[in-house]
Formats: sequence, structure tokens, C-alpha cells
Amino acid sequence: MHGGAGVTTLEQAVPGGRDAGRAWPVAEQPQPVVLVARSSANGIAAAQNAIQQWASGMVAGVDLLGLVVVADAPGRRPRVLQDLVRLVSGAVPRLWEIPWMEPWRLGQPPAENLPKQCAPLVRDLTRLTQPL
Repeated sequence: MHGGAGVTTLEQAVPGGRDAGRAWPVAEQPQPVVLVARSSANGIAAAQNAIQQWASGMVAGVDLLGLVVVADAPGRRPRVLQDLVRLVSGAVPRLWEIPWMEPWRLGQPPAENLPKQCAPLVRDLTRLTQPL
């Protein structure tokens, strides 16, 4: 729900996704939605705002599957940001964390440079979005 979150990169790496352009999708039937945020303070705050909108019932036609947090820098996340991710993710069904990927930053194809930490995201989204 904020620019620079990594949605375009994840869209290339994980098949089947579409960017809603920083807005909630509008549809007659509930649409599966995954929020994506950078692990920066601003990114997590944007995710928190979107989650609050969803939890308050302001958003119709959305089946919120979870939150993807994409590392905003290499290395360990500062404790204050880690605690904030933990707090915010407690309000969504699932949390997926994607590490810093230098090849993605350098423009290498995400699908060819998929970290092992993306496997749960791919597996879960495949399972959760298959028609019954």
C-alpha cells in the first residue's frame, strides 16, 4: 500500500499476482489480497494503516490473506522495526518475510533469483488461491 514496497518485483517472482496500484481492489466477489510493505518504519506504518482499514470493515470485497514484509536493507532488522512488524502482523492471518536480495536490486530477474524464504509464500498463495 506504499510505493517502493517491492510489489512489482514480487509480481515477477511469484506467479498469479497483480498490483492493485496502492488501492483496495473493487470487485463484486471477494478478491484474495496480500499486502506488501518494506520493513522500514514508513512501510510498516503504511501496512498498519491498510490493516486497520480492513479490520474496521471499511473495505468490502477483500479476502486478506496476509502481509509480505520485504527487507529494506541487508542484514538484521533493528529491534524496534522487528517489534513493529510483530505487532502489526498480529492483525493479519499470515506473515511472510522476504530477505534483502542484492540480485533484485541490480535488476536481475526475480524469478531466476528466488530466495528460499519465498517458498512458503509461493506454497501458501498457490494453496489459498486455488478454486474449490
